[in-house]
Amino acid sequence: MLPEEKIESGLSLLYQEKIMPYIRLARWDRPIGVYLLYWPCAWSISLASLSGTVPPTTTAQTALLFLVGAGLMRGAGCTINDLWDRDVDAQSMRLQTRMYVCCKNHLTLTNTRNIIYLYIDISSYLSTNCLPILVIIYPLAKRFTNYPQLFLGATFNWGALLGYSAICGSMDLSVCLPLYISAMAWTVLYDTIYAHQDKQDDARLGIKSTALTFGDHTKPALTASLAVSLCGLTLAGVNAGLNGWYYTGLGVYMLHAGRQIYTLNPDNPTDCADKFKSNSMVGLIILLGILAGGYQQYLDNREKHKGTETKDATRSCVFG
Repeated sequence: MLPEEKIESGLSLLYQEKIMPYIRLARWDRPIGVYLLYWPCAWSISLASLSGTVPPTTTAQTALLFLVGAGLMRGAGCTINDLWDRDVDAQSMRLQTRMYVCCKNHLTLTNTRNIIYLYIDISSYLSTNCLPILVIIYPLAKRFTNYPQLFLGATFNWGALLGYSAICGSMDLSVCLPLYISAMAWTVLYDTIYAHQDKQDDARLGIKSTALTFGDHTKPALTASLAVSLCGLTLAGVNAGLNGWYYTGLGVYMLHAGRQIYTLNPDNPTDCADKFKSNSMVGLIILLGILAGGYQQYLDNREKHKGTETKDATRSCVFG
C-alpha cells in the first residue's frame, strides 16, 4: 500500500471509529430534528426584526447563532434520551440502531456523560439556563404522562420566545405567546405522526405517547392541533401587522398539513416517517410567509430608524 493510501485509510478509519459514533449519537447525520428545532427560532427572529431597530448583519448573526444552538440542543436532547432509554431501545425493532444498542464499544457511559455536560454548557451560553432543564425533563415525560408530545412542544419551541428577545431585548407577548402556542401545536401534530412508528413497541414496553393516547382518533386530534396552530399563527401575524402574503403562506401550510392528515396511514411506519420529515417544509413555508408579509413594513421601519440602529439588546441577550 502506498503512503498516500495508508494515510487515506487511516483517516477513514479514524472518522468511522472515533468521529462518526459521536455524530450518530447527536443525530447530526439526520438533521430533520435540527430543522424542526430551528424554524420557530427563525420565525421569532424575523418577526422581531420587522421593527428595523437592528442592522441586518446583526439579525443574520443572531439567526446563525440560533442555528448552531439548535444543533447543539438537539444533540444534547438525543444524547440524554439515548442514555436513559438504552435498555428500552434495545427491545424496540426500529431503535436497535441507536448508539447505546449497537455501538457500545465506541462510547462508554463516562464519555457520554462528558458529552452531555459539554452540550449543556455550550447551549446554556448560546441561549438561557432554562433550556437544558427542559431538555432533561422531556425524555422522562413519556414515562409519566399520556401526552409527552406536549412536553416536547414546550421544549422544542422555546426559541419562539428567545428569538424575539434576542433581537429586541424583550418580548412582545401579543406576538410571541400565540407564536409559541402555535409552534407547540405543530410539534404535537408532527411528533404524534412520528410516534405512530413505534406504537406497538411502546405499548409493549409501557412507554406513553399521543399516538397511543389518540389511537383511532388520531386524525381528528391532528386536525384539532392544526387548527390551534393556524389560529395562533394568525393571531401572531395580526398583532405583528403582517400583510396578505403571510396569510397566503398560512393557507399553503393548511393545505400541506391537511393533506398529511388526510392521507396518513398511521399503521404504516414508512408513511409516518415520510410525513414527519415533510414538516421541515412547513417551517420554511411559514418563514417565507413572514418575510413576504413583513417586507414592506421592514423597509419602512428601516428608513424610519436609519442611523439609529443599535446592537445593545442583541449583544446583552446573545453575546453577553
